[in-house]
Amino acid sequence: MPRVTDEHPGVYSRYARRYARLVTMPTAPTAPALGDVTASDSTLRRFLHGLPGVDPVGLEARAASLGTRSIKTTAKAYAIDLAISMVDLTTLEGADTPGKVRALGVKAVHPDPTDRATPATAAVCVYPDMVAVAKEAVAGSTVKVASVATAFPAGRAALGVKLADVRDAVAAGADEIDMVIDRGAFLAGRYLKVYEEIVAVKEACGSSARLKVIFETGELSTYDNIRRASWLGMLAGADFIKTSTGKVAVNATPANTLLMLEAVRDFRAQTGVQVGVKPAGGIRTTKDALKFLVLVNETAGTDWLDNHWFRFGASSLLNDLLMQRQKLATGRYSGPDYVTVD
Repeated sequence: MPRVTDEHPGVYSRYARRYARLVTMPTAPTAPALGDVTASDSTLRRFLHGLPGVDPVGLEARAASLGTRSIKTTAKAYAIDLAISMVDLTTLEGADTPGKVRALGVKAVHPDPTDRATPATAAVCVYPDMVAVAKEAVAGSTVKVASVATAFPAGRAALGVKLADVRDAVAAGADEIDMVIDRGAFLAGRYLKVYEEIVAVKEACGSSARLKVIFETGELSTYDNIRRASWLGMLAGADFIKTSTGKVAVNATPANTLLMLEAVRDFRAQTGVQVGVKPAGGIRTTKDALKFLVLVNETAGTDWLDNHWFRFGASSLLNDLLMQRQKLATGRYSGPDYVTVD
C-alpha cells in the first residue's frame, strides 16, 4: 500500500497527511488511488493525469440542461435570499478609497436599508490595505472580510512577497484570504511548486482565516486542467476552490463551476473533508445566480447550499437580486434609484 514518507519534509504538512488516504473514488471507478501523491512532481503528475478525462460536450450539455430548471415563486423568494447571503460583495480597483470601502461594508450589512429582513451578504472582499477599513465597517455583524492576496491577480511574485501579503491581511483582521495560484507553474507541469505554495499560504493564514484558492479557469485552457487544479488545491488544504479573479475575459461559467462542484463532492466522498466553491466574475443577474444554485443542489447537494460552502464573487449581482426581491414583494419593479451604485 502506498504511504506518505518523510523523504521531502517540506512537502508533508498536516494537510497532506490528512488527505493522503488510499481509497477509491465511488463516483469515478477509473480514478487513481489517493495515496502517495505529494512526494514529487512525478507522483503528483501521475495522480492528477490519472484522473478521469472530462467530456467537454457532456459537461456543457449537463450544465445547460440544469440551467433550464424552473423555480416557482415561493422557492424563488427563498433562493433570492439565499443568493444574497452568498455574495462576496467585492471592490478590487486601483481607485478604491476608504470611503468607498466603508460604503460597501454598510451595504453588505444592510443591502436594502428599507427592508431589514433582507439578509446580509457573506463577506466584503477588498485588497489587503483596505482590510482594516472594511473590518470596522462591518463590525458587530455576521459579514466576513475577505482579502485577495499573493500578488493578485497575476500571482507573479516571489513566495516571500506573497506570504507577506497574506500575513499583512490576516494581521489587519481578514477572516478569509483569496489567493491566486501560479498558472505559469501549473501549465508547465510544476505541480509540486503550486502545491507547496498553497500549503505555505494556508500556514500563513493561521487558524483565524479560511483560504480560497483561485485557479483563473479562463487561463487553464482545458476542462481536464480545471479538474486537476481542483484536486491539487484540495490536496494542499484549500477551504474553498474559486474559479476566477474576475480580471480576465473568461471567468465563472456553469460548465467550469459544475466541474468544480463534482470535484468537491468526490473529494468529500474520498476523504470526509468538505471544501467550498466560489464562482467569480461574470455572474450579474438573478437568473444567472439561480442557475448556479440549481447546479449546487443537483451536483454537490444541499450540504453546499449555505454561505459557509458556496459563494458568489460579484459586485453588480447584488443590485439585481435586490431589484428582483422587491419585485416579488410588491409586484412591480422599483425605480433606478432603489439600489445604490457601487
